[in-house]
Amino acid sequence: MSDTITLEGLEFFTLIGDLPHERTTPQPLELDVEVRADLAPAGRSDRLDDSLDYRLLYRAVAEAVEDRAEGAPHLLEAIAERVAGRLLALKGVEGVRVRCRKPKAVLPGPVAKVEIEIERP
Repeated sequence: MSDTITLEGLEFFTLIGDLPHERTTPQPLELDVEVRADLAPAGRSDRLDDSLDYRLLYRAVAEAVEDRAEGAPHLLEAIAERVAGRLLALKGVEGVRVRCRKPKAVLPGPVAKVEIEIERP
């Protein structure tokens, strides 16, 4: 059985995109993450040590978004995979869902946002 912790509406300003100006000009990026884990021990003990600290989850997402070791990602799919990988590496995380939005996507017509969603074990 898995329970879920959700961090919704995380906002970053970063390089993301494939167009020339997107490779040099940071732009807004929004993420929601759902982390599946067994939260029953924390519910019984009321101790943070028995749960996943939300600050660690946030830090894992921020590090994935801001890490330039692999270069700035071109695709939302790539940033979502990076985020999922960082979260899955945390002790107790059984699975994740990552939604990644680009509210200022450059398209030939009006669009409020572009969003992708991935789910990993």
